[in-house]
Amino acid sequence: MGIVKQSLIRMGRVKIMSAIIVMGTQWGDEGKGKIVDYLAEEADVVARYQGGNNAGHTVVVAGKEFKLHLLPSGILYKGKTCVIGNGVVIDPGVLLKEIKGMQEKGFETVGLKISNRAHVIMPYHRLLDEVQEKYRGEHKIGTTKRGIGPCYMDKNSRNGIRIVDLMDTEEFSEKLKRNLEANNHLLKAVYGVDGFDYETVKAEYLGYAEELRCYVADTSAALNQAIKQGKKVLFEGAQATMLDLDHGTYPYVTSSNPIAGSVGPGAGIGPTKISNVIGVVKAYTTRVGEGPFPTELFDEMGDHIRKVGHEYGTTTGRPRRCGWLDACVVRYAVDLSGIDYMAITRLDILDAVKTLKLCVAYKYKGEVINEFPASLKVLAEVEPVYEELPGWESDTTGIRTYADLPLNARLYLERLSEVAGTKLGIVSVGPGRDQTIIMAEMYK
Repeated sequence: MGIVKQSLIRMGRVKIMSAIIVMGTQWGDEGKGKIVDYLAEEADVVARYQGGNNAGHTVVVAGKEFKLHLLPSGILYKGKTCVIGNGVVIDPGVLLKEIKGMQEKGFETVGLKISNRAHVIMPYHRLLDEVQEKYRGEHKIGTTKRGIGPCYMDKNSRNGIRIVDLMDTEEFSEKLKRNLEANNHLLKAVYGVDGFDYETVKAEYLGYAEELRCYVADTSAALNQAIKQGKKVLFEGAQATMLDLDHGTYPYVTSSNPIAGSVGPGAGIGPTKISNVIGVVKAYTTRVGEGPFPTELFDEMGDHIRKVGHEYGTTTGRPRRCGWLDACVVRYAVDLSGIDYMAITRLDILDAVKTLKLCVAYKYKGEVINEFPASLKVLAEVEPVYEELPGWESDTTGIRTYADLPLNARLYLERLSEVAGTKLGIVSVGPGRDQTIIMAEMYK
């Protein structure tokens, strides 16, 4: 730190901030939960800023596996403030089940804060999600049918019910009656299915309200105060760049914005308060659901990666599509989110692979293209340009320093760093907290 900056800090002119973002660079399932869990040990606050219970983080602690869907990964540490931000859509029944499940396992939830501005997933959202996906037929998106998309639709059409509304019996009752009338009519007239009884839904959700009331807060105010106090704040994203509503492989995307820039609207903080952005990169590529996947493998190698990596969805259990690492996707994510460091996960899954392929460019109709295509038709027709690299064919799960990694593993990672245009910060060689190689200080 320079002398001028030190002087400004002493004068109160400059405030040291340690607010970092951990977000996915591919199609999700990169292992963000493990990275967030590791970094949460040093954090004071862990906050989720978008998505709903269509996302899942799997974290392994002392050999025990925990599957989190709405709760921030910091819940596994005692004394952390865990925030569910306003950009998240919340199914109260699912959240309460998750809270009670963690309590039964001996984890504290007293530090949980739920944004009073977050939107509530209602029963008609879930049913609409299901029937709309069914009616898409062969053009289905691959939604989890958790009601996420319809809830965000209501939010954007200004018909949503927020947590603050749920806490007010009169306000909630009025909005519920209006929304049920409209949605029951839609469900019956268009999709031929029965809707919901007003009194039944009202009683169920007002019951949720009483159980959740103690957690509800103005989380934007709490997060800004924590940053002003110099606390370490960790923001975790759900899903990932290629599922971003604006920048992903639309329409095969989620209904929110997982990229780093959505922390502002999704958590209620300014962009200048972020000190580092960490992009999580799986050492190969996977995706769940429909849509183009340039490096997808349909052979024994794809089956090998799926089997060794146990590549099945945390939320849905669906088998994931597997392929070679696509550095074009990672480079695109780096540009979109201003990623400072990559956190590489699941390197150990490639330990037995003799020869690796890394996609470093695309060809379309014989020409190399430099931009990631917006057109799915183009993306489906691109030809991956691969570089072959020798594998390391040795066990990395016990290695704890970067220098001790096999040479070929380091060459693979360093070539990815070169093509993606950002630095290596973390390398994970297994699910355990101790199986983490740290190469740079994340909190600054």
